[in-house]
Amino acid sequence: MTYTASREQAMTNAARLVQEGGAQAVKLEGGRMVAGTVEALVQSGIPVMGHIGLTPQSILRFGGYRVQGRDGAAAQQLLDDARALEDAGAFGVVLELVASPLSDRISEVVKIPTIGIGAGVGCDGQIQVMHDILGYDLPGEFVPKHAKAYATLGQTILETVQRYVREVRDGEFPTDAQSFTMEESVLKALDQ
Repeated sequence: MTYTASREQAMTNAARLVQEGGAQAVKLEGGRMVAGTVEALVQSGIPVMGHIGLTPQSILRFGGYRVQGRDGAAAQQLLDDARALEDAGAFGVVLELVASPLSDRISEVVKIPTIGIGAGVGCDGQIQVMHDILGYDLPGEFVPKHAKAYATLGQTILETVQRYVREVRDGEFPTDAQSFTMEESVLKALDQ
């Protein structure tokens, strides 16, 4: 709800993110439906990254995490959305869970960079969720098809927390090595 209720609301919130939060740009999900807002933000000096395909902030509208743009009408809509964002002044566009051949086509048609997440190799750049590439999930848990874990930190984190809990319960942690001292005279003065 930071930019969908009105263009004025979007301007106010984006300005706060830049001025107070130090943001260098904002990202808006949607294509043609937010193009007017993108244009207004860009004209006011706020850089905007677009985001089409699966848009996580409105996941319920899609009925879950599903690849976008697989049929003719949906593919044309995404292509039109990318063009609208470019025309509105967006400096780039994220393509999320977009069928690879369509991502290739969008990347050929628009002159702004395309950043893929589950959109194939034809995008100008790639992005992933940090939790996915670090392997925060435990073995057997869901990992998105488009993600690749470069580590298995989920298992390491679980084992580390279990060890910590066990040591606290068994009185092995903390020890004197993790404790602080004070002058004995200060402690004695407290009793008086």
